[in-house]
Amino acid sequence: MDLSALDFAALLQLKNDVDVEVRRREVEEKAKAKKQILEIAKAYGFSVEDVLGNKVSAVTAGRKPVEVKYRHPDDESLTWTGRGRKPLWVVALLDSGIDLDSLRV
Repeated sequence: MDLSALDFAALLQLKNDVDVEVRRREVEEKAKAKKQILEIAKAYGFSVEDVLGNKVSAVTAGRKPVEVKYRHPDDESLTWTGRGRKPLWVVALLDSGIDLDSLRV
Protein backbone atom coordinates (compact mmCIF):
# COMPACT_ATOMS: atom_id res chain seq x y z
CA MET A 1 0.00 0.00 0.00
CA ASP A 2 1.45 3.34 -1.07
CA LEU A 3 0.69 5.76 1.77
CA SER A 4 2.36 8.70 0.05
CA ALA A 5 -0.56 8.88 -2.39
CA LEU A 6 -3.07 9.52 0.43
CA ASP A 7 -3.91 13.01 1.64
CA PHE A 8 -3.78 13.90 5.34
CA ALA A 9 -7.50 13.33 5.99
CA ALA A 10 -7.36 9.93 4.33
CA LEU A 11 -4.32 8.99 6.43
CA LEU A 12 -6.13 9.96 9.61
CA GLN A 13 -9.17 7.93 8.58
CA LEU A 14 -6.94 4.96 7.75
CA LYS A 15 -5.23 5.25 11.14
CA ASN A 16 -8.61 5.31 12.88
CA ASP A 17 -9.82 2.31 10.89
CA VAL A 18 -6.65 0.39 11.75
CA ASP A 19 -7.01 1.21 15.47
CA VAL A 20 -10.62 0.00 15.47
CA GLU A 21 -9.69 -3.21 13.67
CA VAL A 22 -6.76 -3.88 16.01
CA ARG A 23 -9.03 -3.55 19.07
CA ARG A 24 -11.65 -5.81 17.49
CA ARG A 25 -9.10 -8.48 16.68
CA GLU A 26 -7.52 -8.22 20.12
CA VAL A 27 -10.87 -9.07 21.70
CA GLU A 28 -11.28 -11.92 19.24
CA GLU A 29 -7.78 -13.32 19.86
CA LYS A 30 -8.19 -13.12 23.64
CA ALA A 31 -11.44 -15.07 23.36
CA LYS A 32 -9.69 -17.75 21.28
CA ALA A 33 -6.81 -17.95 23.75
CA LYS A 34 -9.18 -18.22 26.71
CA LYS A 35 -11.09 -21.02 25.00
CA GLN A 36 -7.86 -22.92 24.32
CA ILE A 37 -6.64 -22.48 27.88
CA LEU A 38 -9.95 -23.74 29.28
CA GLU A 39 -9.88 -26.76 26.94
CA ILE A 40 -6.31 -27.67 27.91
CA ALA A 41 -7.02 -27.37 31.63
CA LYS A 42 -10.21 -29.43 31.22
CA ALA A 43 -8.33 -32.12 29.26
CA TYR A 44 -6.05 -32.59 32.28
CA GLY A 45 -8.97 -32.52 34.72
CA PHE A 46 -8.20 -29.11 36.20
CA SER A 47 -9.86 -25.76 36.32
CA VAL A 48 -7.91 -22.69 35.24
CA GLU A 49 -7.79 -21.62 38.90
CA ASP A 50 -6.22 -24.99 39.79
CA VAL A 51 -3.51 -24.48 37.19
CA LEU A 52 -2.81 -20.78 37.60
CA GLY A 53 -3.88 -20.38 41.21
CA ASN A 54 -5.13 -17.23 42.84
CA LYS A 55 -2.67 -17.40 45.72
CA VAL A 56 0.33 -15.23 46.45
CA SER A 57 3.43 -16.71 44.87
CA ALA A 58 6.01 -18.42 47.08
CA VAL A 59 8.56 -15.76 46.15
CA THR A 60 6.48 -12.83 47.37
CA ALA A 61 5.10 -14.74 50.35
CA GLY A 62 8.61 -15.35 51.69
CA ARG A 63 9.75 -11.75 51.43
CA LYS A 64 10.30 -9.76 54.59
CA PRO A 65 9.24 -6.13 54.77
CA VAL A 66 12.04 -3.65 54.20
CA GLU A 67 13.34 -2.12 57.41
CA VAL A 68 12.81 1.57 58.12
CA LYS A 69 15.98 3.62 57.73
CA TYR A 70 14.67 7.15 58.30
CA ARG A 71 12.15 8.62 60.74
CA HIS A 72 10.70 12.12 61.14
CA PRO A 73 12.18 13.77 64.24
CA ASP A 74 8.83 15.08 65.51
CA ASP A 75 6.31 12.56 64.14
CA GLU A 76 7.49 8.95 64.57
CA SER A 77 4.65 7.66 62.40
CA LEU A 78 6.41 9.17 59.36
CA THR A 79 9.05 6.71 58.17
CA TRP A 80 10.94 5.89 55.00
CA THR A 81 12.93 2.82 53.97
CA GLY A 82 15.29 4.80 51.78
CA ARG A 83 13.93 3.13 48.67
CA GLY A 84 12.04 4.86 45.89
CA ARG A 85 11.20 8.56 45.78
CA LYS A 86 11.80 10.61 48.87
CA PRO A 87 8.57 11.29 50.76
CA LEU A 88 7.43 14.89 50.86
CA TRP A 89 8.30 15.19 54.56
CA VAL A 90 11.90 14.15 53.79
CA VAL A 91 12.14 16.65 50.95
CA ALA A 92 10.75 19.41 53.17
CA LEU A 93 13.24 18.66 55.96
CA LEU A 94 16.15 18.54 53.52
CA ASP A 95 15.03 21.87 52.03
CA SER A 96 14.95 23.37 55.51
CA GLY A 97 18.61 22.46 55.97
CA ILE A 98 18.36 19.23 57.98
CA ASP A 99 20.89 16.56 57.00
CA LEU A 100 19.55 13.16 55.84
CA ASP A 101 21.90 11.36 58.23
CA SER A 102 20.25 13.10 61.19
CA LEU A 103 16.98 11.33 60.24
CA ARG A 104 18.58 7.88 60.22
CA VAL A 105 17.09 5.37 62.69
